[in-house]
Amino acid sequence: MALDVLMLVATSVATDSRVLREAATLVGAGHRVHIIGRSVPDDFEPAVGVTVSSVGTSSVFRAEGRPTLQGRRLQAPVRFARWFLLPQHRRSSFGRWADGALADARNRQFDVVHAHDFTALAAGDELARERGVPLVYDSHELWSGMPRQHRPTPLADLRDRRAEAELGGRATAVITVGRGVAEALERRYRWDNVSVVRNTFPLRDELPEPLAAPTGLVYAGRVSAYRELETIAAASPALGLPVTACGPADETWLTAFEPGTVEVLPALSLEGASNLIREAGAALVTHSNRWENHRLALPNKLFHAVSLGVPVVATDVGELARTVREHNLGTLYTPSDPASLQDAVERLCREYPQLVASVRAARQELSWDVDAQRLVGLYAKLGREEREGQE
Repeated sequence: MALDVLMLVATSVATDSRVLREAATLVGAGHRVHIIGRSVPDDFEPAVGVTVSSVGTSSVFRAEGRPTLQGRRLQAPVRFARWFLLPQHRRSSFGRWADGALADARNRQFDVVHAHDFTALAAGDELARERGVPLVYDSHELWSGMPRQHRPTPLADLRDRRAEAELGGRATAVITVGRGVAEALERRYRWDNVSVVRNTFPLRDELPEPLAAPTGLVYAGRVSAYRELETIAAASPALGLPVTACGPADETWLTAFEPGTVEVLPALSLEGASNLIREAGAALVTHSNRWENHRLALPNKLFHAVSLGVPVVATDVGELARTVREHNLGTLYTPSDPASLQDAVERLCREYPQLVASVRAARQELSWDVDAQRLVGLYAKLGREEREGQE
């Protein structure tokens, strides 16, 4: 049965590959998808069959369209004020987005609400209960284990965990990005309806002939704190290969970043980043060991590299390291240790042909072809239940 799916996501959608990939997959399976995003660029063109509307990002601290502090070298009092007030700004901004998303959604027809991440969960739950339709909670991260770049907020964090337990507990289905996060949600909330749909990439029909050896290292992801970029920069003069970092940046953090010999580029299109990784022949897939979410995460950077047939140098942390070892996708280093990173790069160069062969052998299992089937199967079940409810 074809379903009208309403997706809620408090991002700009345009660069949210998980949301876009899921939406296009559901449309390909015969469903109709509308996404309500956050400050979606005016020139954004979604995939054929997917429609998108936008709600702004204003808060009590900053009006929509007003310039941010990003990109400026901030003095200490301003940095402190930003650190102190950021939690209130985020809550106000996400709250106003949720109010706007509710107003938008109430004028639409939908059979399923698909709430992406905790920031959309309360609005999704409210809409699903109003219409008497299923709620799918899509947890991109272990929300309570994510990095915080603001002052500690223990009471607010406790309220968030209680809210996630209550609202997510009412969801018909929960999906998340990897087994580690799934097990954490099951253990923490005693949920028994969690499925894994990884951040994998579609298979490419053909891959070019592999390089004989890597010519560089590319980090393609968010350029901000807790991504091990400081370690990469510290090691960069001794790595023997040029290093490039590209992606959306926290410009405030970037003003204090000392890059070493790393070339820092702005965000590129997916194809532009793919070309950069292919030409270099090796990817950096890195994050800290400080936060629980990082120990459980399976970054899409890993699956991006695999889809291109390129081995990785990755941090020896949690689920990421387990997956790299299981499929022999590259080499690992101890986080925050430039010497260990240098050793991992040297091992990658020595073992490069074997690692390339392992990555190419794992592509099918670690592809969106596999994960798309899980998502489509979940919605087929929702469609059957909807049809049975109408009979």
